[in-house]
Amino acid sequence: MEKFHLDQYLITQNKKPQELELPVPMSFEKLCRRIYADFVKEWDSGKEDMNAVLTLQKKAIIGFENEVAYFKDKIKVLLGVYGSEDHIFPAYYTSIEDAIYHENWGFSCVSEWFNPEYKESSSAKIIGDRIYFLENGRMVLKPQRIEKSRREQLIRAFLLLTPEERLDKDFHEVYMLDGTRITIFGGAMAKKNQDVIIFRRYVVPIYSFEEQASRGTIPKEAIELFRAMVDVGFNVVFTGAVRTAKTTFLSTWQSYENQSLEGVMVETDPEIPLHKLMENAPIIQLIADNEKLKHISKNLLRSDADYFIMAEARDGIALDTVVKIASKGTRRMKSTFHSRDPMDFCYDVASEIVKNFGGNMDSTAVKVAKSFDYIFHFIQLKNKSQKRLKGIYEMSVNPKTKEISVIQICKYHFIKDCWSWHYEISSEKRQSGEEENGEAFLTMNEQLKLLSQKEEMMHDEFS
Repeated sequence: MEKFHLDQYLITQNKKPQELELPVPMSFEKLCRRIYADFVKEWDSGKEDMNAVLTLQKKAIIGFENEVAYFKDKIKVLLGVYGSEDHIFPAYYTSIEDAIYHENWGFSCVSEWFNPEYKESSSAKIIGDRIYFLENGRMVLKPQRIEKSRREQLIRAFLLLTPEERLDKDFHEVYMLDGTRITIFGGAMAKKNQDVIIFRRYVVPIYSFEEQASRGTIPKEAIELFRAMVDVGFNVVFTGAVRTAKTTFLSTWQSYENQSLEGVMVETDPEIPLHKLMENAPIIQLIADNEKLKHISKNLLRSDADYFIMAEARDGIALDTVVKIASKGTRRMKSTFHSRDPMDFCYDVASEIVKNFGGNMDSTAVKVAKSFDYIFHFIQLKNKSQKRLKGIYEMSVNPKTKEISVIQICKYHFIKDCWSWHYEISSEKRQSGEEENGEAFLTMNEQLKLLSQKEEMMHDEFS
């Protein structure tokens, strides 16, 4: 056979070698569409049960590894068919099959937030087509964008997690397998093309006082004091604004609780995984919003549990339940409450209860003060990734005058980024501590005295 010379052929065709038309490589977007069409073609062929397909998609979006692997493995096979295993993909994905999976069925370009390098980021937001990740306490705008049709597809996928939710509602809240909370604002609640999807998760991998101290949230020198307070069984409330580590510290405090004791925890959202924190403890975990809590509050009051946790007391119904349970003499109670000033805690709570059930404000505030022993107040620094214990307050009531006493025993100093202490324990706390666990109370007493001697606070700092 005669040899064929390309350069001579091009000369006869009046073309230069660089003008030779080569096949145009498939774009990433086209590759995604083609593989999506291949999946749909197979599903429509009747070989796959559509209910099973929906279950697959639902489990994959929640985060079940086997279901995610199902999609990625099939994508890998199809990439081999097209010879596209080494296809270029956007840098915010980890691999070509990961990219195609998320573009078609997963979290789209916000999936980057779930990668290991963002494990310390507690929040991500989609506002319109813009994507933000919380990095070092600040929301950072990412270069990738997500178009409206893909956002709508993403919302429909999230709502597979809660079939009872209607798509036409303006507000949704759903949870992934790892506990990530997804909040959606749309419709009349959002401006045109400015719908919102918020992702939030807790980023503390180990719930321990040592971990909290390493992050600077609490003073390292107070760890033994806190351990002793848990053992004594004081009723505690963790206050502060949104995202100040209240729930994280409640979880940490609870992780030191006696695992042989029976507990009941009520949450409005499933945020605290007590079954993972305390695998062997007999703890009942209930999810109840305002209406459900109304119906079960009587049953909670009849509960024979050793302690009770109201993960976030947001309104009068929850707060009234907590106060009534405490009035039975229940110890080791724990709760969180949004509060700006812990000195006003008793009256803030009383106001919510009176608003719902009526009654006298002063007498209700006294009941609140009797319900809790200590307030731990938390704040968020200018760098929003940094939280601090701003103060600890002992609450007590004079049995004769019914006067409420709130004494600060720990204070955070912003400029020096340190804490100082004041030794004071009321006769009421001393008596209940000695009765509950004398040995632990003795340790607590000694630790508080040592801390106050190391850094004596000026009297006017507590006035």
